[in-house]
Amino acid sequence: MTQDATPTDTPKVAEMCDACAGIQQHWRKAKGHPELIQGTHRNVAHRHGSVTITKYRCERCGTVWEYENNKVNRQAGWSVIAR
Repeated sequence: MTQDATPTDTPKVAEMCDACAGIQQHWRKAKGHPELIQGTHRNVAHRHGSVTITKYRCERCGTVWEYENNKVNRQAGWSVIAR
């Protein structure tokens, strides 16, 4: 007898909720959604000045986000950290 070597319990990547999937990433003035819970924030020094980065977690799906408030970089904004 031969055994099947393919695992049957493959871990699934957590799915984003529809509200999180609708957030436009890497765009500074993009909106979040009401179920994002604000966490910690930190200041990062750049050549043009200090930038605030705030961490958020979605109450519905658990996706962890960071929002970079950088007025010089238009492609700052929302980015997914973990799901």
